Amino acid sequence: MIGCGQIKKHFDGSHELASIAVTPNWRGRGVAKAIIQDLISRQNGLLYLTCRSGLVPFYQKFGFEPAEYKELPPYFRRIYHLKGLFERLRLMPAEGIAILVKRGA
Repeated sequence: MIGCGQIKKHFDGSHELASIAVTPNWRGRGVAKAIIQDLISRQNGLLYLTCRSGLVPFYQKFGFEPAEYKELPPYFRRIYHLKGLFERLRLMPAEGIAILVKRGA
């Protein structure tokens, strides 16, 4: 196996693009891109993801954009609040995290 990814369905019915990983020797060869495109092609409706802030431009290439708090389902609202708590306690890496959404076709 050289890479993996998944669409996670949360208790509130939201879906998350998650667990994208590629073995070091295969990085930079388009494996993550192929995995992401395949997973997106199987998904209709809203698709969320949480990533390091520095990866936002990468995911924007696939149609993801920063999510507004008011549109977040319950699962991601919890993540948003935990993110804020970790930032205030200085437990969050300097780069931080972002919650993105892709609106389906």
